[in-house]
Amino acid sequence: MTTIASGTDTLTRDALTVLQPGFPGTTAPDWLLRRLGEGLASVGLFGRNIASPQQLASLTAQLRAERDDVLVAIDEEGGDVTRLEVRTGSSFPGNHALGAVDDVSLTLEVAAELGRRLAECGVNLNWAPSADVNSNPANPVIGVRSFGADPGLVARHTAAYVTGLQSAGVAACTKHFPGHGDTAVDSHHALPRIDADPAVLTERELTPFRAAIAAGTRAVMSAHILVPALDPARPATLSPRILTTLLREELGYDGLIVTDGMEMQAVAATYGIERGSVLAVAAGADAICVGGGLADDETVRRLRDALVTAVRTGELPEQRLADAAQRVRALARWTASRSTAA
Repeated sequence: MTTIASGTDTLTRDALTVLQPGFPGTTAPDWLLRRLGEGLASVGLFGRNIASPQQLASLTAQLRAERDDVLVAIDEEGGDVTRLEVRTGSSFPGNHALGAVDDVSLTLEVAAELGRRLAECGVNLNWAPSADVNSNPANPVIGVRSFGADPGLVARHTAAYVTGLQSAGVAACTKHFPGHGDTAVDSHHALPRIDADPAVLTERELTPFRAAIAAGTRAVMSAHILVPALDPARPATLSPRILTTLLREELGYDGLIVTDGMEMQAVAATYGIERGSVLAVAAGADAICVGGGLADDETVRRLRDALVTAVRTGELPEQRLADAAQRVRALARWTASRSTAA
């Protein structure tokens, strides 16, 4: 009986470890602190959680009092996408401006300073940079979040950004794999489709991600996009062919794979967040981002239970979930060691 209980506890902890939920408010709710004690290893912060740098530092200290190695993630790209300065607008240039100047030393300097400010507030994982090549002028969701339309330019600035951010001890999460630039649909609302052939994808979409991997990016975020040349059936976030065969095996990436927000309609409308999360982990994702719109204890419980049930029914290999949880813990160790070194 003891062995069974221990195994169940390990499985439940692993299921919580791979979740990266958001939450409401500028202080941590009791349920979140309780979940951190039970195994939750990451949280995601949004504009609603931030009032000032001082308040943010207090919030992250509150989280660390419960779990000292917690991953605190944020969507801080500078430019149009800011959480630190959500009320005033970012004082940092965004990717498009940095790409237009095309000075990689400036990009590195901007990312390092942004990382320094995040680290000062207790944030250690940034869902940035956007490595998407903005090849479609009608793109409604990437646009100025991209360094530009030239793959070589995007690649060198992505690498500089990763290097700068991580020099401050903040893990970079390069996004949106395998590239969200050539689409006219916003994946928050529907499933975009990219019909480029494999040769174009290799030379255009994948070039910046190869550069990010070479620069040592600690995390990569998947895109909720359908790329028929790579997988005609499933969006990238749910595709073993894209996350495991392409990203892990062909590109040789061994860091954390994070999903884009699982409540986004590109996945949620077809699969629902529970089924989508199970498929994502089975496909090779290590961390399930959820919380842009769904940010409560019930969501965490539902996702935890869905993953546990999937393992028990044989749909999700237990070792795959264990490996995913281990990658989350490995990144937590890296950020903790960088914090100590600083």
